[in-house]
Formats: sequence, C-alpha cells, structure tokens
Amino acid sequence: MTSKKLQNLIDAGCDEKTITGVENCKSVKDELRLLEKHRAALLDRSHEVNRQIACLDYLVYHLEKESKSK
Repeated sequence: MTSKKLQNLIDAGCDEKTITGVENCKSVKDELRLLEKHRAALLDRSHEVNRQIACLDYLVYHLEKESKSK
C-alpha cells in the first residue's frame, strides 16, 4: 500500500482493522465494499451528532425563552 493511500485511510478515520482489511483485499470490489461500510458508519455517527445538536439547540431555546419571560 502506498503511503499516500495509507495516509488517506488514516485521515478518513479508518481504524487499524479497516486499514488491515483494505490491505488484504484481493480486489478493488472488496476494497470498495469495506470503504463503503466505513463511510456508512461515519454517516451514522454524523446523523447522531446532528440529532444531539438539535436537542441541545431545543434546550437552549427554551431556557432563553424562559429567562426572558421572568
């Protein structure tokens, strides 16, 4: 594996298991499958963080509204 490809995997947040899996793939199709799996996991995490931010924004909104009415 080239150092550029390894660095890209690291920058993409791939763990050692994923990197080793990509290194051991016998075909590009298998590599793409692993990378898509990692991408889906990142997207799930992103959605969860966005949901948490929305909950926090909702709480802040209500606290600000409550403090203004006092």
